Amino acid sequence: MTRVQQILWIAWPAFLMAALIEMVVFAFVDPHELHWAGESLGWSRQAVYTLAFFVFWGLTMASSALTTLLSKSPWEINRCPLPEQQRPSACPRSDSQAQRHDPS
Repeated sequence: MTRVQQILWIAWPAFLMAALIEMVVFAFVDPHELHWAGESLGWSRQAVYTLAFFVFWGLTMASSALTTLLSKSPWEINRCPLPEQQRPSACPRSDSQAQRHDPS
């Protein structure tokens, strides 16, 4: 699995959930009725929708990223990605040795 695939596996479902949350929230909330510190925001509806969408998307991406991180095995997190010749002493095991010790 490549890094781009990992990012897309996090971003795409988060995008869909952000769109769903946006629809649900703004079915009940009028953007012109929003207040901050007792005063009206004074933003256009499109500005509130856009900002809210990106906030929802960011939160759902953070949630998905945390789930992805917690689903990894210790071997996946601790393995050294460098070729054996370029590894520092703190990263001595080769991938073939690590795979023999990987229980999954």
